[in-house]
Amino acid sequence: MKRTSIAFALCLTLAACSPKSEAPKEPAQETASSEPAAQAPAGAFSIGALSAAAVRDGAFEFPNDNKIFGVGQTPEDVAAVLSAAGLPTDKMGVSIQPLLVESEDRVLLFDTGAGSNFGPAGGQLIASLAASGVEPGNVTDIFISHPHGDHIGGLLNAEGALAFPNATVHMGAADWEFLKGRGEESAALVAAVTPKIDAFAPGAELIPGVVKAMDFHGHTPGHSGYLIGSGDDTLLYIGDSMHHFVVSVQKPEWTVSFDTDAAQGQKNRIDVLSQSAESGQRIYGVHFPYPGVGKFERRDESFVWVPETF
Repeated sequence: MKRTSIAFALCLTLAACSPKSEAPKEPAQETASSEPAAQAPAGAFSIGALSAAAVRDGAFEFPNDNKIFGVGQTPEDVAAVLSAAGLPTDKMGVSIQPLLVESEDRVLLFDTGAGSNFGPAGGQLIASLAASGVEPGNVTDIFISHPHGDHIGGLLNAEGALAFPNATVHMGAADWEFLKGRGEESAALVAAVTPKIDAFAPGAELIPGVVKAMDFHGHTPGHSGYLIGSGDDTLLYIGDSMHHFVVSVQKPEWTVSFDTDAAQGQKNRIDVLSQSAESGQRIYGVHFPYPGVGKFERRDESFVWVPETF
């Protein structure tokens, strides 16, 4: 299948949104750097003995129109939350940064970005990995949070082959069935991934002592987070449990149009926030401002995102 056909099929089947088709932008208030991924230094950090890096793929902007975030609210309701955080009130920016983790014998990638699905809004992953010294053939394991286009678009290259040919692709079993059930729309992707797929059960220990799946379904039937590391040195990859570092965190009860099960999505956000704030769990937000590492804290009757400073 030609590249254009694959991209079209992926967008029809898996796209989580309809962002503006423009070069990635991240407002100054929401990002630590505004340089393109291929030129910016890697957002390197550690998870205990594991080496990690935030790898940019792109960014989206969504208008404040209650069609995506704050469904059932008003633009004024959302604007009040944004204004209190010192952000523009007419739009919301979300980053896309898959997570790279390296151990002694494995190279792990959490989600693969948008690929060519959304034009210049994404597709920087391969260049970002190269900046971190990683070639596609080095990746041993890919952990997919869920099959939306901005998370699995990078699984295939321009020729329709696996972009990471040596990697096992881990995906929640319910989401794998969901993807296969889309028929011709996702047939090329399913065919390419099938020989490499590990469709796991909720809560599975995927790499003992390194990666455990967390059942965060609601956004999609098998949406998964990942607890990375062991003991006190762990990082929780939250996937699309939350999208925006202010609105999703401070108003977790607000409906998100992307969620296949709105009530479960709301419960999941509240559970992740409350449990993580109580335990002090370190968090990785794939859509939060680069590099997406920090913690949730309880403030008054709500929560706030506290980014980690590298």
